[in-house]
Amino acid sequence: MSVRPRPLAGIRVVDLSQNIAGPFCTQILADLGADVVKVEPPGGDPAREWAPPQWGADGTMFLSVNRGKRSITLDLKRDDARAVLDALVARADIFVESFRRGVAERLGCGAEALRERHPALIYGSVRAYGADGPLADLAGYDALAQAHGGLISVTGQPDAPARVGTSVVDYGTGTWAALAILAALRERDQSGQGTHVVAALYETAIGYNAYHLMGYFADGTVPQRHGTGFPAIAPYGAFAAADGELMIAGANDALFQKLCAALDLDSAAREPRWQTNPQRVADEATLRAEIERVTRQLPVATLEARLRTAGVPCAAIRSIDQVADEPQTSAGGLLHATPRDDAPALRGPLPPLRWNGARAAADRPPPHAGEHTQQILEELGFAPNRPGITQEE
Repeated sequence: MSVRPRPLAGIRVVDLSQNIAGPFCTQILADLGADVVKVEPPGGDPAREWAPPQWGADGTMFLSVNRGKRSITLDLKRDDARAVLDALVARADIFVESFRRGVAERLGCGAEALRERHPALIYGSVRAYGADGPLADLAGYDALAQAHGGLISVTGQPDAPARVGTSVVDYGTGTWAALAILAALRERDQSGQGTHVVAALYETAIGYNAYHLMGYFADGTVPQRHGTGFPAIAPYGAFAAADGELMIAGANDALFQKLCAALDLDSAAREPRWQTNPQRVADEATLRAEIERVTRQLPVATLEARLRTAGVPCAAIRSIDQVADEPQTSAGGLLHATPRDDAPALRGPLPPLRWNGARAAADRPPPHAGEHTQQILEELGFAPNRPGITQEE
């Protein structure tokens, strides 16, 4: 069996981030082998209470982004607790926070102060709207970034806007933050100097709208909502079957002909109005009705098998329970178990990456709030149960 890669072994991370985006960034670093110490406030990361669903003591949203970390609880409004944080930072390579602008400075752990004392430190900030600009001081969440960044305007049915059904902006921002930190580590290898990197929810949403923005800049067209379809390709989208729906991507002329052959739509294949993609886009509603005249008569499984055999890209719209049971989901060790005392069956997906066939994975489960406080205090040379440090006291 391949040895799990740990390219960040020996790298130390101090993680003051909360909610989803920042913790997802530091979970990536933990999966890559870094020693991540999660510093939690009184009461723990608020995301622990984002439930149901709940697994053991914590909500599954928290559990999904905190694998591989150790937790220490510190009340950073107290001087003794700040001394512990200073000791953690003194031996760290990376510091990550997700406060509103100015909060870290008030707590004595702003980028300028820490990097002045520790020039090699890589300081990562996760923001709602960015490092500057008229909205830089606002707090934000994934759904707000989806709204303000235009994603909701292009998601859903024409008369029914929808939030993307997972925290795609949070996860994307965490990924960008991890990528920036890894690049900063590489730069530090050459210069010996750390840097301050910033990732923002709003900017991630803007990046996800890249081709929509480019289209607007090109001809002034404001993109609209098209459900599962796409305004530049036809046929493309979800088609009704006898017992569900199937996504079909007839994304070029050759695939359209294969689709027609697989569904015995000989007249559609010869129809002069549908010979090129622009023609099919212009007449999409009529074309869809003709295709669904056949697809509605067949079960999803039959359609999926028939189209795959014909070489037509397609996928049944599967529910999460079906995804969990799908053999492809568990292939290659994508799902990883990290049992915890109150959640012995705890498992979740690893980063979708492989190194020479092996996946990076942290084997430590998401921590309980303050679970490693005494262990970390001892590592730093502080007396166990020192008064004034943690909120439990």
